[in-house]
Amino acid sequence: MNGFTSNVPQTMRFIDPQTLTRIASLELIARTVVEGFISGLHRSPHLGFSVNFAEYHPYRPGDDIRKIDWKVYGRTDRFFIKEYEGETNTSLHLILDCSRSMAYASRGITKLEYGQFLAASLGYFAFKQRDAVGYTSYDSDIVDFVPARGSIGHLDTVLHAIERAQAGTKTDFIRSLVKISERLRRRGIVAVISDLYEEPENVLSGLRHLAFRGNDVIVFQILDPAELHFDFPDAAQFVDMETKSEMHVIPDYIRGEYRKLLRNQIAQYEKECRRDRMDFALIDTSQPLDSALFSYLLRRQQMY
Repeated sequence: MNGFTSNVPQTMRFIDPQTLTRIASLELIARTVVEGFISGLHRSPHLGFSVNFAEYHPYRPGDDIRKIDWKVYGRTDRFFIKEYEGETNTSLHLILDCSRSMAYASRGITKLEYGQFLAASLGYFAFKQRDAVGYTSYDSDIVDFVPARGSIGHLDTVLHAIERAQAGTKTDFIRSLVKISERLRRRGIVAVISDLYEEPENVLSGLRHLAFRGNDVIVFQILDPAELHFDFPDAAQFVDMETKSEMHVIPDYIRGEYRKLLRNQIAQYEKECRRDRMDFALIDTSQPLDSALFSYLLRRQQMY
């Protein structure tokens, strides 16, 4: 189920996610992760250090058609605008799901902790590129909101907000993402970090509110390895962390069907996101974060 490892050179060494939990400072975590995948970019034969989130964005009405990259159109059958160094002036807005299901962990690191590390690393990376960075957390509603800015010291504000995120109530994708999209007055890159624990129709509807406002949407689905593989050995009483409903389950009887349903759901997200010109990336919380970021940036670069 892990969609990243095939593009990562086997000689690279990345940081175990559980090691990150022992680092006290979120800024130090972000710096450690970013320097790790930047090192990977330097050693990659496929691309250099010049990977930039803002290098391309999907064509939107009003964009200068002279900036359309026709080579990209020939490969993807989609219109993308090529922006050059000095022209980007981009904003990255991080959206972190802090609903109750994000507190799950089958081992040392919860999905929420992993999501916090990912958000902090993306923010740190964007800030190093002199892009404006903003942040929102949500569960059934907006919990925290920091507008995107590029001023000195603003990264600290964003990192402090990420650090205080706690698992709250159940998810309401549509309500939350509609409200967030209304607050984002400046078009830019929007990174949604979530386990997507809700009905797919609601998830996709919420994401489309962000995309249809002209944002370049990146969706990071964060899942625990136990959720991906359902390799529980014994029968047990399973409790839904969001609804508190209970079900007695014998894993051996339903494992095959569970994995099939999950594969189909992930495939649906990939297909629908691609159709609506959104990026989708699945991340396993047992995977080193710098490896996941390296692989995602490599895949995005190869797409364009």
